Amino acid sequence: MRIVVSGTHASGKSTLISDFAGRHPDFEVFGDVYELLDDAPDEPDAATFAAQFVISAERLEDHDGGQLIVERGPLDFLAYLEALERLGRPTRGGTPTQRLLDRAAAAMAGVDVVAVLPLNDRDLIEVSADEDLELRVAMNDALLDYVDTDLIGAASVVEITGDPSDRVAALEAAIAHLW
Repeated sequence: MRIVVSGTHASGKSTLISDFAGRHPDFEVFGDVYELLDDAPDEPDAATFAAQFVISAERLEDHDGGQLIVERGPLDFLAYLEALERLGRPTRGGTPTQRLLDRAAAAMAGVDVVAVLPLNDRDLIEVSADEDLELRVAMNDALLDYVDTDLIGAASVVEITGDPSDRVAALEAAIAHLW
C-alpha cells in the first residue's frame, strides 16, 4: 500500500505521518523531500520546487513495494509551481508543462491513497507570517484543483481535517477497506 500525504506548508503533514507511523511501524516513511536538497534556499523558488518534483516522482517510481507513507508527492510541487504562476511570481520555466503533468501521472499510478490536508478555519494550525501565507493559500487552492484531475490515477482521495487524533483516525478509516 502506498499513501501520499499532500498539503501546503504548515498544514499538519509531518504530524499526521509521525502519528500514523507510530501506530503502524510496518510502513516505511519517506519524509519531506526538501530535506534531501543540497544547498536549498531558505525561501523556495520555482527551481527548488521543480527539483523537489523530480525527487518525489523518482521516489514513488523507484519504491520496490511494501507499505509506504510519503510526505508530499509530485502533485504538491506541481501545485507550488502553479501557485507561483497564479501569484505572478517568476517561475523561470517552472510552470507545469505537459511533460511534467505526464511524469506526475506516471509516478502517481502506483499510489493507493492521497490524503489531502486542506486549509480550513477549524483546525487552528498556527502559522507565522514568515511562512509566506499568500503562497500557502495559493498552493492549497492549486493542489485541490490537481487532486480533482486524472493525474491522481486510481488512487482514492480523502480530505483530512481535525485535530491530530481525528486525522489519524480518518486516514486509518480511508485505508481500512484496502487492507
